[in-house]
Amino acid sequence: MLDKFITPVIKPMLNAVVAVLHKRGVTPDQLTMLGFLIGMLALPLIALKFWYAALAAIAVNRVFDGLDGALARYAKQSSSAGGYLDITLDFLFYAAIPLGFILANPEQNAIAGAILLATFIGTGSSFLAFAIAAEKFNLDKPQFKYKSFYYLNGLTEGTETIAIFVAFCLWPQHFSVLASIFATACAVTVFTRIHGGYHTLKQLEADIHKS
Repeated sequence: MLDKFITPVIKPMLNAVVAVLHKRGVTPDQLTMLGFLIGMLALPLIALKFWYAALAAIAVNRVFDGLDGALARYAKQSSSAGGYLDITLDFLFYAAIPLGFILANPEQNAIAGAILLATFIGTGSSFLAFAIAAEKFNLDKPQFKYKSFYYLNGLTEGTETIAIFVAFCLWPQHFSVLASIFATACAVTVFTRIHGGYHTLKQLEADIHKS
């Protein structure tokens, strides 16, 4: 929900950095992989209850996630392969954070964490499945033209997800409550995406048959 407001603010801040990276021969895919590996360090750190170290790994991951796309656009190296790598590793990273909290305290966090992971599957699959159909119909990307695929909006997007990850690390004792609340918001996102996506595609198909 907040991505369309946050992204235009962050993008200009990255320009100076990506110019230096480009001069040094760094590629977008290298940033994607390095950011993923750093982000995945949060899993064992959370499991071992090093909350602030995990938070630092999450923050670095998100910085790299912004830099790889900005560098790809700056260097005119945007590609479907790069977009595929980026979104796939993003979803693996997202899943790793609740898993870390489950491992840190299975008795207290397992149920809420499992429910959150289930809703993550719903938000991810509804997001990517519509992107495939959007490519077929060549739908325009009005709010995220720089993305390599159609970016379907929802109540819980990247900004909200990272915000809740920060909250998890700051108040780990309240993980089960926070995860349950966010899982509910994710469930709303799943419903609205499936409902809106289904009817959008039905209308597009109907329009094609009429023409």
